[in-house]
Amino acid sequence: MASIHLVPDLEEDKDRNFITALARGLDVLRCFRPHETVLSNADIAKRTGLPKPTVSRLLYTLCKLDYLALDEASGGYRLSTGVLTLGFGVLSGMEIADRAKDVLRDLRDGPNKYITAAVAQCHLTDVVYIAAERSREEISLAISIGSRLPLFFSAIGRAILVGMSDAEREQAFANGALHLPDSIAAQKDSYATAKSEFDALGYCTGYGDWRSDVNGVAVPIKSLDGRVFAINVGGPAFNVKQKQLETVYAPRLIAAAKMLSLQS
Repeated sequence: MASIHLVPDLEEDKDRNFITALARGLDVLRCFRPHETVLSNADIAKRTGLPKPTVSRLLYTLCKLDYLALDEASGGYRLSTGVLTLGFGVLSGMEIADRAKDVLRDLRDGPNKYITAAVAQCHLTDVVYIAAERSREEISLAISIGSRLPLFFSAIGRAILVGMSDAEREQAFANGALHLPDSIAAQKDSYATAKSEFDALGYCTGYGDWRSDVNGVAVPIKSLDGRVFAINVGGPAFNVKQKQLETVYAPRLIAAAKMLSLQS
């Protein structure tokens, strides 16, 4: 399993303001994924790339602060109330997540019962879903609030890139170069394609490049306070075809994004 370690090389960067211990603690918290309840010290060491003794000290501190708790039955660690407090604090500030519910439901309830609709925001090299309405069919995307997709290689991620200011986009590419150094050229090519699509069509597409079995289209949302989000619709490629996305759903998506942008 790939490391998620996000602490830069401070010897190279010479960044005196960067607190490495804090960054490593946050790396530990990011190890927990949807539907995972308990992780061991070894699991966390493998995912962060940190030595086990360092992980042990971080786990001890995070438990003391109530961000993690020891699971006595397994000897592993689970997220605790402190993390929930932080998460709900963030979501409470994202009024767009509440306002998007009806909009997403309307998109979800369109002619294709396999469609899932969602709103997301950027975090480093990912986008994080802050609101979602899953399809009416049992066969649907495993999407929920907190799910992550790649910023550079998904329709909704590219829509966020298109909606960013030049400075925000420059920072996004800097994050991509730091955390995904093997795909720098592909990141830039992906954005260039998305920008051309958006200029010509008003939306960004993703046909099998996030996952080979998923199709989707997305549009950026720019709030009045400057925050950038994106809204998308998509579903299993076998049931959700490119033509229907572009002729039926894209116009609805563009209208939905405009409404949410004006209300932000």
